[in-house]
Amino acid sequence: MPELPEVETTRSGIAPHLQGQRVDNVIIRQRQLRWPIPASLKRHLVGQSIVSVGRRGKYILLETLAGWGILHLGMSGILRVVDASLPPAKHDHVDIVLCNDQCLRLTDPRRFGALLWTKTDPLEHKLLANLGPEPLTAAFSTDYLYQRAQGRKQAIKAFIMDSHVVVGVGNIYANEALFKSGIHPHRAAGKVSKARFESLVQNIKAILAAAIKQGGTTLKDFRKADGKPGYFKQQLQVYGRGGEPCVTCGNPLKESRLGQRSTVYCGACQR
Repeated sequence: MPELPEVETTRSGIAPHLQGQRVDNVIIRQRQLRWPIPASLKRHLVGQSIVSVGRRGKYILLETLAGWGILHLGMSGILRVVDASLPPAKHDHVDIVLCNDQCLRLTDPRRFGALLWTKTDPLEHKLLANLGPEPLTAAFSTDYLYQRAQGRKQAIKAFIMDSHVVVGVGNIYANEALFKSGIHPHRAAGKVSKARFESLVQNIKAILAAAIKQGGTTLKDFRKADGKPGYFKQQLQVYGRGGEPCVTCGNPLKESRLGQRSTVYCGACQR
């Protein structure tokens, strides 16, 4: 599943090609995604110019003067800007055709993505209104995370992956940040000291920023908007390395399931 760095990489990749362009047509080949694409989408979008391409959590926001398109990549979604004349492939479900004969094409083999429309502030939409702070902003701080954790028996890994606590800390980056912070992923959130939360917040910010800078993590279902893979996977220290030597102590990394997600950690370095 694309995580925050992959979504931000996609946003920054498509934004220069969309901003200021007028929408000439909307072609919907498959309406049944995670939620049905609104039947009124074409009526709302055609003739509008795209003012900006923003992001909140894993949602990409297409701003026009008439409203906002809300896009989510789901588990396998890809957004690319291609020539409008390029024949669609099997899973190319939506084309937003621009006045310059290019189009924003949504490809989604598993159909867990979404394309919705709102006329009002998208940050107040029911899917976005209760999201936690962005991890790379000042709102995501040691004090904030420590206070939210008080009394929580939930495993720290599940806690930081909760989008109501903080957005965008998906499975890959949760594994990596907890390893860098020396925190066992199964430890109760309420049992983590404030000093260790300070380390965790710093590492979440640093790891996500580095992943965005390098283009996200290459997954089998993800490619950058320009069709090239991301590069951060080369630097993963625990995710996908269960049974391999810890880069710090050399002991075999352990792997377990936590919240139905693969969790890799070092039993010696993480407490």
